[in-house]
Amino acid sequence: MAYRPSRQFKNTLLGTAAVVALAALNAPAALSFAQERYHAYRIAQPSYRLKYGSWSLVDLPEDRRVNAMHAALLHTGKVLLIAGSGNNQENFDEGTFETVLWDPRTGTFKSIPTPEDFFCAGHSQLPDGRLLVAGGTARYEVLDGKVTRAGGAMRVKNESPDKAVTLRKGTRFRSPSGVEYASRFDVTVPKAERAFEITYGAGGQALPWKTKVTASEARVFVEAVEPGARGLTTQAAQYAVVGLKGKDADNVYGLAERLSVDKQDFQGIKSAYEFDPVAERYVPVAPMADARWYPTLVALPDGRALAVSGLNDVGHVVPGDNEFYDPKTRTWSKGPSRYFPTYPSLFLLQGGRLLYTGSNAGYGPANKGREPGVWDLASNTFTPVGGLADPDRLETSASVLLPPAQDQKVMVLGGGGVGESRLSTARTAIVDLKQPAPAFRPAAPLPQGTRYLSSVLLPDDTVFTTGGSRDYRGRGASDILKAQFYDPRTDAFTPAAAPTVARNYHSEALLLPDGRVAVFGSDPLFADKDNTRLGKFEHRLEVYSPPYLHRDPAARPELGAGPDTVGADGRATFGTAHPERIARARLMRPSAVTHTTDVEQRSVELGVSRGDGAVTFTVPSDPTLVPPGWYMLFAVDAAGTPSAAKWIKVPVRAVAEPER
Repeated sequence: MAYRPSRQFKNTLLGTAAVVALAALNAPAALSFAQERYHAYRIAQPSYRLKYGSWSLVDLPEDRRVNAMHAALLHTGKVLLIAGSGNNQENFDEGTFETVLWDPRTGTFKSIPTPEDFFCAGHSQLPDGRLLVAGGTARYEVLDGKVTRAGGAMRVKNESPDKAVTLRKGTRFRSPSGVEYASRFDVTVPKAERAFEITYGAGGQALPWKTKVTASEARVFVEAVEPGARGLTTQAAQYAVVGLKGKDADNVYGLAERLSVDKQDFQGIKSAYEFDPVAERYVPVAPMADARWYPTLVALPDGRALAVSGLNDVGHVVPGDNEFYDPKTRTWSKGPSRYFPTYPSLFLLQGGRLLYTGSNAGYGPANKGREPGVWDLASNTFTPVGGLADPDRLETSASVLLPPAQDQKVMVLGGGGVGESRLSTARTAIVDLKQPAPAFRPAAPLPQGTRYLSSVLLPDDTVFTTGGSRDYRGRGASDILKAQFYDPRTDAFTPAAAPTVARNYHSEALLLPDGRVAVFGSDPLFADKDNTRLGKFEHRLEVYSPPYLHRDPAARPELGAGPDTVGADGRATFGTAHPERIARARLMRPSAVTHTTDVEQRSVELGVSRGDGAVTFTVPSDPTLVPPGWYMLFAVDAAGTPSAAKWIKVPVRAVAEPER
């Protein structure tokens, strides 16, 4: 039973001003306790929950607590929480990598063997329901003032057209002055390219063939073997590989331009895996061509995924080398070249182009790759989209494809300045991609400047937003204990029940099949407003039940038996006792979210045809609007109350050639 305050308690709390003043002066802790008790009573009332919704806490068991950096909903209804090393150097050094699978229906948790450090990887839902996880951490950053050995990128050349060369971790490179540097990772350098040229003499006679050899190249991070200033260099030089002799020593060598003791950024890995939600295990697939840390993976209409950006194996932003993953062959191929900062928000648009909203998670120069625009993959052209206020505050902003997806409107919410800036913005803006010259227009502002905002599409066509902080990583106790709904139809925010757990960096939120929203993580720098006590990663899991779940449960739409795959005609029929209750339906793609970046979620309007004891839903035939994969199917009544979702798969369909 909900707590009900006694008459004496009410009088104590809400009595005369003199009593309150006395309590405030002499017993502030008691007054605070009384206020908290009354607040607990108030938010438990049915009338409150019907208007604002409610929150509940789920504590992970002690042996299942994980630093949830990534969260993905699987078609089994379970949620994959990926930590990898969890932003913990000790875990990384020990090779302790973690993943936990949470079942919201049973409240159970399962540890999943995690083969590599997926901390700050990218992920995408594949057509068969597997989750592609690519990239992660090869090395943690070393901050300014902490670097004791000069280091940097070494280009390793191979002039032999006859064989590739693999140099193991720890291989030494010697400078012309005798300073030695050791590689931090294995590196394989392919064979050089050999070409034959035919030339002709003055009389037209063929001369002997000439052979042209073009050296191959690979890249590796190196550090001076000895600490100190002797390893510093700003001069381009050639480095001999220690231990190689004869022709091998002539053919294989290193080139470097600058080796310094500047801050050394995180470095990425090339590894890629598919997580099998049925077998509940990671399955290795071919590695990427580029190492990536903080990449975005985008699902495409033909079932492939595109990997974009990230920090590479020497800690530099990948300079525009993007690549496609084909789930049929489980291999990667070269994609169109375009530079983006890390974790760029890229949304698949109807017609097959991608919208870059400008939202990103940080790494990269402030003046490069920050402008929003529409990217045509086929022609590799980029058309800027203007009109966005506070364009210098797009880091850690949220972006969503507003419901329904057919409207082709994308919203940007909040954000902050580049790096550890204290700047944040309450700005929101919407771009209508159906317009001949799309541009952002201002929308209703957030209650305050917010970074790290979680934004979740709901089946009633609203956007639920929660958490975040005004300052970088909640610095100065700036976390925001508020939640609200955005309604695209009215361009207005309305308040929701406030969460009890603060969330900033490394927090995530996603829609569950029962219509609730689950919120995970948070990685604050400090635990107090004076920035004196170091913060701790937040392990509590909080679940929000929107107001629609506090309406009369007997009137809630229900779906019975039906297919698990959309038919060839785009239709799916489900049994229901009350087809008249179903006013509309939404097909909602499950989230795969990290660092405020969730380019998976989308809500698609379906055709609805009611029959005797059944309802038929029609899915749009355009795969650029509904990319293949598993979706949650929600039936919704006239008041916006959704059914519990049915899982249904949209198969891979032919992609029409885009109009030019």
